[in-house]
Amino acid sequence: MQSPWRALFDANAKSRPYLNAELDALLSMLRQAAGAGHGRERQAELAQTLSGLALPAWLIGEIISDHNDLIYHCAIERALDQMRADGWGEPPVGFCVIVMGSGGRHESLLAPDQDNGLILGSYPMHRHNEVDTWFRTFAELFTEYLDQSGIPFCRGDVMASRPLWRKPVNEWQTQMRLWMAGRRVKQVQQCNILFDFAPVYGDVALVEPVREAIFHSVPTAGLFLNEMAELLDEVPVALDRLDRLQGDGREAPHPRAINLKRQGLLPMTAALRLLALVYGCREVATRERLFWLERTGVLKPRQGQALAAVFERLVKLLLEAQTERSLKGARPDNWIDPEQLSALEREQLRFDLKAVRSLVRKAGQSTSVVSSGARGNSRTKQAPPRRSDLSIQSRPPS
Repeated sequence: MQSPWRALFDANAKSRPYLNAELDALLSMLRQAAGAGHGRERQAELAQTLSGLALPAWLIGEIISDHNDLIYHCAIERALDQMRADGWGEPPVGFCVIVMGSGGRHESLLAPDQDNGLILGSYPMHRHNEVDTWFRTFAELFTEYLDQSGIPFCRGDVMASRPLWRKPVNEWQTQMRLWMAGRRVKQVQQCNILFDFAPVYGDVALVEPVREAIFHSVPTAGLFLNEMAELLDEVPVALDRLDRLQGDGREAPHPRAINLKRQGLLPMTAALRLLALVYGCREVATRERLFWLERTGVLKPRQGQALAAVFERLVKLLLEAQTERSLKGARPDNWIDPEQLSALEREQLRFDLKAVRSLVRKAGQSTSVVSSGARGNSRTKQAPPRRSDLSIQSRPPS
């Protein structure tokens, strides 16, 4: 059941949790600011206020993501209005704007960028220039408005303004089948971004055929899944060979710094993405995937809950660091300094990263399920019982 806190930015919500005057005023400002093309700069204040109400960090991340969705909605509406004003008229076919990655999982924190795409309704090929020109112009507008609103352009060009991420639904389906038929690294990397997607505006019925094409392709995607498994090793967790905390040093602001997103959260979400594909889990959010995998026997009893607690602690550490930087006027990033943690917090982080590493190893071994034919129909929502041989403890050793 979705938390009532998720209704904070839903204009159609019938009920919301009780709000104190301070939070109510802040939310009102954020809603109005989204409509005016700004407001994301106050999200750190929102995170601090919600944390003071003892909300868990994962839920605060979902609420921040809801606010980002509102910003998307306003930017898209603004772009549609501009298209009409410029004489382009109404959209020539139905469409759905999707968000991918952490936005698609509703796990955005305070340093997002744009990962979005467009799924268009099908149309005859002789209309391609007309239809694509309309949506290219539309996508350039709303991605520009998003950038102005504080959700910056994607440095990797994963945006609906680029042809690769803007196409009719039938071409998306074909693209999924082609990409998943081989093991080209670039295509696997692109799929890792795409697979965690969710609709944010438009005709949501266009989403399911694309998701169905992905899961329908899994039984014959052994090479593709093997490449996904190999890519898990490219970004190890922030531990050295002796299980001591250690960052990879890439673009680090100082020698002790750890990029907790790249060397903590991303390995976890990547492992769960692979497990979700292999076992037919249609959930997108990290916690929901964990609970599904435990419920269907892929993880042992309570392992999903234990890993959800690991996820919460990692998100909390990163969100606190981002909030502190933002409230001091600095740009939030994904770095933490272990020396700023207590000895107990460092030991807990070390334990949590070991749990993530165990999960990554399990995911890397899971592709044999597809190649051996042990996996059931990918289009079903129930996975065969298959329990982990890897123990993931629920608490650190004393």
